Amino acid sequence: MKKTAITPTRTENYPEWYQQVIQAADLAESSPTRGCMVIKPWGYAIWENIQQDLDRRFKETGHVNAYFPLLTPLSHFEKEAEHVEGFAKECAVVTHSRLKEVEGGLEPDGKLEEPLVVRPTSETMFGAMYSKWIQSYRDLPLLINQWANVMRWEMRTRLFLRTAEFLWQEGHTAHATKEEAISETKQMLDVYADFAESILAIPVVKGEKPCMERFPGAVSTYCIEAIMQDGKALQAGTSHFLGQNFAKASEIRFLSKEGTQEYAWTTSWGVSTRLIGGLIMTHSDDDGLVIPPKVAPQHIIILPIYRNNDERDKVLDYCKRLKEKLQKTQFNNQPIRVQIDDRDLRGGEKTWQWIKKGAPIRVEVGPRDIEKNSVFVGRRDKAPKDKLSYEFDNFTDKASAILEEIQNNLFKKAIDFRKNNSHKADSFDEFKAIFTRNNDKYPQIQGGFVECFAIDSTEIEEYIKPLKVTARCIILDQKETGKCIFTGKEGAVKMIFAKSY
Repeated sequence: MKKTAITPTRTENYPEWYQQVIQAADLAESSPTRGCMVIKPWGYAIWENIQQDLDRRFKETGHVNAYFPLLTPLSHFEKEAEHVEGFAKECAVVTHSRLKEVEGGLEPDGKLEEPLVVRPTSETMFGAMYSKWIQSYRDLPLLINQWANVMRWEMRTRLFLRTAEFLWQEGHTAHATKEEAISETKQMLDVYADFAESILAIPVVKGEKPCMERFPGAVSTYCIEAIMQDGKALQAGTSHFLGQNFAKASEIRFLSKEGTQEYAWTTSWGVSTRLIGGLIMTHSDDDGLVIPPKVAPQHIIILPIYRNNDERDKVLDYCKRLKEKLQKTQFNNQPIRVQIDDRDLRGGEKTWQWIKKGAPIRVEVGPRDIEKNSVFVGRRDKAPKDKLSYEFDNFTDKASAILEEIQNNLFKKAIDFRKNNSHKADSFDEFKAIFTRNNDKYPQIQGGFVECFAIDSTEIEEYIKPLKVTARCIILDQKETGKCIFTGKEGAVKMIFAKSY
């Protein structure tokens, strides 16, 4: 049996494999605060690269950044009834302003006149400010994004996928017309989809959420859905057309060109550190984390190998020359990121640490390589022992192309996995069989994506809930309708179903 760096393997215990990958890669760990995580430097560097690329895309589409308070007065939060109902059970609430000593301990003191809600999302706070800032059609569109943290009181947590506090961005825009707002909603969905596929190498399906999965208070919610290696779906991003619901609740009104008072049309959209969880579960293997080069904290790790101080000086000089030349080349419109790991550890131990951390390229340099003016190269998209020798200049010239090849290989592998785990069901019996059968080759697979005709109604939940399946999205731009495989009703649309995170 093949020995792996991560135990258990994906097929043995997928949830525990996921936790072990995070631990082995030193990405994050649980904190003393229940349900909250500490994102460690290697994990946070991935988030910074995600943030940097998305922020550029937002600004290219005309959005600007701002920052809004963490705390919202309860009276403001209550204005949008449906929104409040959707988040009420997840809200953390501040009720006191200070602490006092009691018998050697501390307890809350100074009860607030009005409780403050720790933001689960910022629609109500944006609404309060937009109602002041928007007076005329000339103030529109208003296109603002916020990079922030939010809190949602989760009972069962899992690092990156579901924690009480997480990092995200939330865009909130206001428009003069319904058409402009819908166009904005779909534009941002396209931004997310292109980012997920071209940068994270995660293939996604774009769709609209059915009524039971819609964002509280939204007219329509659009999403990108990705399949993980256990066959479950991950909602990787959402974009909401809010209509005039929030504008009416917050009194966001403007004087139109025709001189009439109108309510604005608003949108909101966001992605979070959940993307890192998606990256882990899409690409990683039984030897640890695999990172697409375009978001890797370091593209190339140079590992000096020597036996004594004389060799050390010679090898390090060679490594520094290699690093300098690599940094003068570009990948993904940025200088290649290179790190020399000269820690006092055995070579094999260092190599396996970087395999488990997912570094795209490892370069080993020893005295024999220097004699040949060469380097020994391992790639994370290949087996650990699958290495090639390159002449020094040949490698530095090809490094960017190798990184691009790794990026493309990871995307193709993920596309193939989705294709092999996507199904169509023409009846409820077929649907049920897919989600209940055993997969001998991949015991961790739990159904995958299933496409079928279904009505956009809560009626279908009595059929799918016992199977622990959810309606992920309505496929966009459909040209035909059919008969619902659950209810038998005509006029059904094509939906994708899956078990989910």
